[in-house]
Amino acid sequence: MAKERVFSGIQPTGVLHLGNYLGAIKGMLQLVERYECVYGIVDYHAITVPFDAATMPMNKLNTAIAYLAAGLDPQKATLMVQSDVPEHVELAWIFACITSVNKLEDLPTLKDKLSQTGGFFSSGLLNYPILQAADIVIYKATVVPVGKDQEAHIEFTREVVRKFNTSYGEVFPEPVSYNTPGAVVPSLTGEGKMSKSVPGSYIALTDPPAVIWGKLSRTLTDPARVRRSDPGEPEKCPVIWTLHRIYTAPGKQDELAHGCRTAGIGCLECKRTLAEEISADLAPLQARWRELEAHPDDVRDVLREGAARVRPIAQATVAEAKEKMGLGRV
Repeated sequence: MAKERVFSGIQPTGVLHLGNYLGAIKGMLQLVERYECVYGIVDYHAITVPFDAATMPMNKLNTAIAYLAAGLDPQKATLMVQSDVPEHVELAWIFACITSVNKLEDLPTLKDKLSQTGGFFSSGLLNYPILQAADIVIYKATVVPVGKDQEAHIEFTREVVRKFNTSYGEVFPEPVSYNTPGAVVPSLTGEGKMSKSVPGSYIALTDPPAVIWGKLSRTLTDPARVRRSDPGEPEKCPVIWTLHRIYTAPGKQDELAHGCRTAGIGCLECKRTLAEEISADLAPLQARWRELEAHPDDVRDVLREGAARVRPIAQATVAEAKEKMGLGRV
């Protein structure tokens, strides 16, 4: 029996950080044994807001390196670049022609996207959800790993699929969202999640131990602990304590919490322990990253082979959709 297919995409917009790794990539890698997984580096999405053309190639390469360093086996899952399969945009045009502008303007994520544009609202940004829908169903994926903030886009995709299938005949399955067991990683600023667009908010996957320690050492803690001898409350130190819950063994967590409440340890000691835990966890990934970085053509081969593997699926899907719409060959 054939496995259900998964599609998920990540934008090549620069730094990849703990939030990407713990909140998305690790969970996506867990799906590989259960599903046929296609993971796309979605560069067409990255150009819907201002971007640097000079750094785009390296950003795409580094995104691929992150997946491979994290443990993705290209023999078990497909890693590809969106623009290497041009049928994505062809299907997006078809979907754009059956989608109202009002529907796109009502999507709750549009306002957040607009905040990244510097005031320029492109038609590409408005149509971002249409391309996202095409990315998924061009491979007839039925499962999409997403965070809760993206579930509106999956429901939008389902609506587009229903509109097409009702209007022209069954072609596409309705995908469902899958909430991977990834952690929500707080921003080091104490506000929201880690984000590559917010300087000072993240720990990059390539940060060495000294940099990780430097970033954590500046993170705000329980304001009641003015002096080293003041007792504190771990829950009032949300960034550090949330990360400890992700990284630190339960017994050690209890020890740290007791030390905090009794002033047996200071905040810097608590942060130092966390920095060591994170650095140790990232060390194998960083070692693989350095090896892949030294052989970029091997990474490019993975991406080329990934696109070659899935493009026939995309071509067949678009041909089927065009035939249903009367756009097949005369």
